[in-house]
Amino acid sequence: MEINLPEDFRKTFPHIAEAALQQNIVDNGRIYNYQEGEIIMDIGQYVKIVPLVLKGLIKVSREDEEGRELFLYYLRPGESCTMSFTCCMMNKKSEIRTVAEEYTTLIGVPIKFMDEWMTKYQSWKNFVMQSYDNRMMELVKTIDSIAFKKMDERLFEYLEARSKALNSKELQVTHQDIAFDLNASREAISRLLKKMEKEGMLVLGRNKINLN
Repeated sequence: MEINLPEDFRKTFPHIAEAALQQNIVDNGRIYNYQEGEIIMDIGQYVKIVPLVLKGLIKVSREDEEGRELFLYYLRPGESCTMSFTCCMMNKKSEIRTVAEEYTTLIGVPIKFMDEWMTKYQSWKNFVMQSYDNRMMELVKTIDSIAFKKMDERLFEYLEARSKALNSKELQVTHQDIAFDLNASREAISRLLKKMEKEGMLVLGRNKINLN
């Protein structure tokens, strides 16, 4: 889909309000497109841009020392990854992996502008702080889910979150994909999904799940 950068940016990021800041982003940002399943940023890479999501959906996850992956949250249009703010300003390597869940378009803003815009533009400062707050709440939910909820509850919440993010009751996902995201065994996920199907909560298909 063709991008009309000034118009699409203003519609997607209405709270980044100053005209001069909008123009700065349009002039200095670069459009990046990613196919479904493509890695956008991997663990251990240096972050060179701050991503502003225009279209699509991005899954954010991290890995433990044994290589087991854990889903953290989704990034939707109008959002950015706060981990990139921190890594940019401290010249740190990324500790997360971001993957396009569907065809995704973002604006990449060079890191050299971050400090300048924080002091120069109030709406940029507000956007960054609000992004931190939103991501913190997402992480608290993830921690609470791991610490206090049974796997069947975590699984259903994961499916609902994915459905909401994609705006679809039909999820194109394998049992192994879910197991990776929830740091569980494929056998356990398959067993719970079959139990949920018997209870009328969903319908299983080949590499897809339909929520009722």
